[in-house]
Order: sequence, then structure tokens, then C-alpha cells
Amino acid sequence: MAVLGVNAVILGSDGRVLLALRDRPPIWNLPGGSVEPGETPWDAAVREVREEVGLDVAVDRLAGVYDRSPDGDPVLVFACRVFSGEPATSAEAVRVDWFDPSDLPSAINPYQPQRIADAVGAGPAAVLRHQPGPAVRELYPDP
Repeated sequence: MAVLGVNAVILGSDGRVLLALRDRPPIWNLPGGSVEPGETPWDAAVREVREEVGLDVAVDRLAGVYDRSPDGDPVLVFACRVFSGEPATSAEAVRVDWFDPSDLPSAINPYQPQRIADAVGAGPAAVLRHQPGPAVRELYPDP
């Protein structure tokens, strides 16, 4: 059974995007995770951002719907802005930093540059994309 995932593309006032560096695997990632039972996807995005990087965000819009079949679960990506707080590390984010969408770090979840580009691109409509490929844990196995 598929588990619905969410990512938050958090845009700063300068147009940069907030990413979190995971320790396992050691790659940069958008804040996000799974939607819990009884939770709306947009509330899950807000919760995951708060848990992972310590920010309160407002969801501006659905930026994209990403089908990861047959190897992954579907993901909804939301364009967000900071409502309050300062970025902070957590058990899930050993480092947080802002990046220009055109100059993302090389060690990044391979599916997320497209999601970031879709979220910062022009247009209010959400994109629908198929992103096949192996799970990130398969691409970056634990040592």
C-alpha cells in the first residue's frame, strides 16, 4: 500500500530555498515526510517543517504531484513561506542552509531539483510528473 509523502519548498524573501542535510543518507533534502492518518497533506508539510528545521511555515500552494511508481510512493510538493522562527538543526537535519535554486548542492536527493524548479517556476498550476527510479536509500545505502 502506498504511503503519501510531502515535501516543502520553503522560499526565502531573497528567492533562495531551504534545504536540510540528513546524516543518513548524508544528502541535502527538502523538509518533508509521510502524511499521518487523519492529517491533511498540507498540515503534514507544516508539521514536518516544524519538526525538521524548527520553522512555522504557511503553505502558499500545491506546486506538484509526483508519481514514483513502481519503486516509490507518491509525493505532494507544497510551495511555502516562513511565518515565524529561524532555521535550526534537529535529529533529522544535522545542518540547514539556504541555496539559490540554480546552484543546488551536488549531494542532493536526485528527485528534488526538479521539484524545486517546479515550485519556484512561474505559474499557479501544480505540475504532474512521473519520477521513476530507485529509492533514495538504495542510491545512498548506509555504510
